[in-house]
Amino acid sequence: MTDNAAPPASPQTRLALVTGASRGLGAALAEALAGRGYHVLAVARTTGGLEELDDRIQAAGGAATLAPMDVTDPEAMTHLATSIAARWGSLQVWAHCAVHAAPLSPAGHVDLKDLDRSIATNLRATAVLVSLIDPLLRVGGGTALIPDDPRGGERFFGAYGATKAAQMALLRSWQAEGERIGPRVLLPEARPMATATRARFFPGEDRAPLADIRDEAARLVALI
Repeated sequence: MTDNAAPPASPQTRLALVTGASRGLGAALAEALAGRGYHVLAVARTTGGLEELDDRIQAAGGAATLAPMDVTDPEAMTHLATSIAARWGSLQVWAHCAVHAAPLSPAGHVDLKDLDRSIATNLRATAVLVSLIDPLLRVGGGTALIPDDPRGGERFFGAYGATKAAQMALLRSWQAEGERIGPRVLLPEARPMATATRARFFPGEDRAPLADIRDEAARLVALI
């Protein structure tokens, strides 16, 4: 992990882990959380995207630690959780936006490599992270924020829709189990936004009515 304007580890540090932070809604959530005084631990595979995020956070007066890691690597995620526990002791926010948006295709033509990658990223990695992050959030009285994008059963969304729906089913179980003992789990539906992923899904769409990604990030962070 790479520190950038990182504060010393202390019980007073409010830490927000953002997985899938290098672009899109994840990057916007990281910036919004930094703007609210959280020290952001930004995780993504793309080092360049993380560095650009860090530049924006620092320019706005915030602080971040960069962790170029693949969420589908259980050993890397275990190391991440162990490092958080050792350095900060707890976690106040986990915002999870790491997702594989498989290309649209008829259900009978789903590419099995894309399906496997969708399962690994959208479902299996989420399950691994929940097991590792749950105790950190409980100690920190924290909140998990994982935006929903309900596509299950829609035409041509077979791989993405099925794995995103499975992810949400897992997370709703976690949410129900933590109602009394924590952690708090928020699963709000994100509004349609003018992202690169949506442009791939809907080329030629009129983007004027779509939500601004920074406005949507601010709305979601306000729920915390």
